[in-house]
Amino acid sequence: MAFAKRQITDEDSLYDYAVGALGRRMRTVAELKRLLRGRVPRDEIGNTLVELVVLRLKQQKYLNDSQYAASYSALRRDNEKFGPRRVVTDLKVKGVHASVIEKAIDEAYSGTDEMEMAQAFLRRKRTKPPSNDREAAKIFRALMRAGYNTRIAMTILKTWKVEDEVLTALQEEASADPEKE
Repeated sequence: MAFAKRQITDEDSLYDYAVGALGRRMRTVAELKRLLRGRVPRDEIGNTLVELVVLRLKQQKYLNDSQYAASYSALRRDNEKFGPRRVVTDLKVKGVHASVIEKAIDEAYSGTDEMEMAQAFLRRKRTKPPSNDREAAKIFRALMRAGYNTRIAMTILKTWKVEDEVLTALQEEASADPEKE
């Protein structure tokens, strides 16, 4: 049996709930709005309460998508060793505006060598050179999911002496999906 969420009908209680939610983890404006909308009545008053609380949090600098995107990008780059494309996708899902994402990615990934990052990602995952075509494809797809482009994945696989036929097949697979280029 699921418990019913308690409806919040005043600004101060909703503000306290929002501060608690932000205390547990950083959130974007869109994420916080989604969370708060589940706690207020689904009417004009509820929408107004959410907007007032979000405005108040922005004024107090508890909520800032630019800072969120910058720290999120840096953490994903340093800790997870993810490439820029993966971080862009993650931030879009979290509701961050495209111009904010572009600025954060440019700052976070300027001066970094994507090839070194991809190799660090593979070391982090304890990936060994592939012994067959299937393992090569698995490594290629892992690099794509991690946000690296096909050129980097191909270069790494070439250094591991993967056969040209396999590389061609993987490149054709990637070119079928334009987002992977």
